Amino acid sequence: MYATIKEMHSFWAYAVLGLLVIAILNSVVGLVRKKPFTANDRKIALFALIFSHIQLLFGLIMLFTSPYLETAKQIGMGAAMKDSTLRLYIVEHPFVNIIAIVLITMGWSKHKKAEDDTAKFKKIAVLYAIGLVLLLSMIPWSTWLG
Repeated sequence: MYATIKEMHSFWAYAVLGLLVIAILNSVVGLVRKKPFTANDRKIALFALIFSHIQLLFGLIMLFTSPYLETAKQIGMGAAMKDSTLRLYIVEHPFVNIIAIVLITMGWSKHKKAEDDTAKFKKIAVLYAIGLVLLLSMIPWSTWLG
């Protein structure tokens, strides 16, 4: 099961990153051109939100079925924190990525409460971009691309 979820988590990441970039660029263009916020803009941001939440579910399933977590249980969290690989996969990666998803969700929620179109685009652009940067910072690039 772990191998299948790991493949899905890796594959789905491409879609999440792509949709976040599209949503951010769409919002920046909307801001610069002072466009009205349309149903299409809403759908783009919503798809990025949904895909990022599905990625979070894959990640949480992976975390709790991970051999890294089993190793950490066996050696104890003190020893696991001294091992950079274990620390990355069971603490840093999940924690920072959960924060990223929370920020993306806040961007979605705050855009709904905003009154004018500029504020809607700005909430999505800023909070989705911060979330994207956090996601990119925690991708284990050597494992993912290797």
